[in-house]
Amino acid sequence: MIPTSAQFPSLHHCRRLFLSNFEVNMNIGVHEFEKKGEQRVIVNVDLYVPLESNTPQTDDLAEVVDYDFMRQTIADIISAGHIHLQETLCDEIADRMLAHPLVFATRVSTEKPDVYPDCKSVGVEIFRFKSN
Repeated sequence: MIPTSAQFPSLHHCRRLFLSNFEVNMNIGVHEFEKKGEQRVIVNVDLYVPLESNTPQTDDLAEVVDYDFMRQTIADIISAGHIHLQETLCDEIADRMLAHPLVFATRVSTEKPDVYPDCKSVGVEIFRFKSN
């Protein structure tokens, strides 16, 4: 579910940037067979940035949050090594997204599409605001 300003009035002044269905191969899982190789993981990230901080005046990339920030942050987390839980992965991505000075809130979800043959995927989602 994508949070809306109707559900969260504090998002009314924000622009939503998103990275949708970013597919990565990574070392994740608690079971021994999962520790022996990479698994496919689908990552979705929404960033909520106040319009006053993310409305370009001169059509310059330096005036907004760059999408590369989202992709590179995820790549950095994955390259650090094995992660046991999707919850840990989501929390780490959310923490790093919220560390960006312009980001007010974030929604992060991860899905493992190859776990069970009888469902599309299993996953985790988190939605958080920056703490003051």
